Amino acid sequence: MVSVGPASAEPPPSAWAPLRVATYRNLWVAMLVANIGTWMQTVGAQWLLIDERNASTLVALVQTASTLPILLLALPAGALADTLDRRRLLIAVQFFIVVVGTALTLLTATGRMPPALLLTLTFAFGVGQALTLPAWAAVIPDLVPRTLLQSASGLGSISVNVARSVGPAIAGLLIAWTGVPLVFALNTVAFLFFALVLIRWRPGTSRSVEVPERFTAALRAGGRYVRHSPIVQRLLLRALLFLIPGSALWALLPLVASRQLGLSSGGYGVLLAALGAGAVLGGLVLPWVRSRLSPNQFLLIAGMAYGLAMLVVALVKIEAVVLIALVPAGLAWVTVLSNVNAEIQLFLPGWVRARGLAVYQVAFAGGQAIGALAWGIVADASSLVVAHLAAAALMILGGLTVRMWPLPDLRAVERDPATHWPDLDLVHEPDPSVGPVMVILTYTVREENRERFVTAMEEVRAARQRTGAMRWGLFREGESADLFVEVYELASWDEHLRQHGGRLTKADQAAELRALEHADGIPQVSHLLPAQANP
Repeated sequence: MVSVGPASAEPPPSAWAPLRVATYRNLWVAMLVANIGTWMQTVGAQWLLIDERNASTLVALVQTASTLPILLLALPAGALADTLDRRRLLIAVQFFIVVVGTALTLLTATGRMPPALLLTLTFAFGVGQALTLPAWAAVIPDLVPRTLLQSASGLGSISVNVARSVGPAIAGLLIAWTGVPLVFALNTVAFLFFALVLIRWRPGTSRSVEVPERFTAALRAGGRYVRHSPIVQRLLLRALLFLIPGSALWALLPLVASRQLGLSSGGYGVLLAALGAGAVLGGLVLPWVRSRLSPNQFLLIAGMAYGLAMLVVALVKIEAVVLIALVPAGLAWVTVLSNVNAEIQLFLPGWVRARGLAVYQVAFAGGQAIGALAWGIVADASSLVVAHLAAAALMILGGLTVRMWPLPDLRAVERDPATHWPDLDLVHEPDPSVGPVMVILTYTVREENRERFVTAMEEVRAARQRTGAMRWGLFREGESADLFVEVYELASWDEHLRQHGGRLTKADQAAELRALEHADGIPQVSHLLPAQANP
């Protein structure tokens, strides 16, 4: 199903409501400070390269170097965040970022920062970001009530985009007055502050399961969940259709400032501030927008607005006009991406939340990294005007695909863990590492219900595969007219225990109950273990 009308008739919660939760408020402020430092560091790195040969490609590569680690490491980082203590992981990573920031500061201050080394340390900084983002995103639903999660997502975007407004402006002034080293130093201090706030945070209860998943098994489980979740795949597709053309504006804005508008680093900061101001406005109006427009309606409107803004940037050489156009572009950017991010957070069950969000971050970072590099190459090969015109055309076309690939309506999807499965009745309890394990369910289905039963079992198949099944099949018994046999295989007994112990959601339960409506009674269940398993 897809939403075609307003998301809800109820008054939306205030955009600021999550800040009433003290723990969330403290961590949000710390993340805001870190985000400001990140944008200061990005502007400083880009401005160091502005006079180099092939500056278009090098400047775009700063964004690529920052985001490529997320593309490479987000899923392993998500597995770590789902299996380790997230607070300790976040603290350790922030201290790693502090070390990288210290190296950036000292080497730049002593004049020992060639482009290759700058991009290498920027990449290392991105590694820290890649390890931070899934853990931080997975913590948020534990800090605020579910009813405030969309507002919290909007506040996350406000944090990022306030940083985009304030960070570049501060960096531009500092570069003009003192140079880049101080910018890198303040970024280092910002992440040290975030680490100290994390140290002071004391979670009330432990989030982790009794026996954490093994790292490699957790990686496979996260990938399997996304591979068998059409809803997650659709959300990722919509994000990419917006991100890839949209990245041109962010990646090439330093060159627009210096070449087309003749601005200094301070002027570039003002342009980024306009984008950021629009994004902050978008975060504030997001609850209002969601209450009046369906996700697909504002996805279309936002795509058109962003595409038109890129046309203005490409064709107009007047600073004031460009500044005005950048405000709705920032608003469109945050309304689309905050909405997609909130939908994914709401949809993902807790056991795989960090890994699912990590895949979203792979799409987010990959769309930006690949898009930034591609648009930089296009600009070097032709011109900034051609690059922006091409990106605008793709953005508008992507918005028009909303009829073909709409966002799903998730309002009625139950994501809480299901509890209706009875305890397993086994003669002996195998070791959790025993595997593979085969589960066989035999259903009695009358002739008039067969077609509906088979159709309903497709949803059951997807649920089994999302939660652990490596292979699944539905068969008819040749010796009986009414017997259907469901067979699925799991890597280990531990995987099956996790299916029963928290992976299956109420939506999965509902899918199974819909299938059982077309069968007589409950199925007979058998569990086949390896012959060498100890009794």
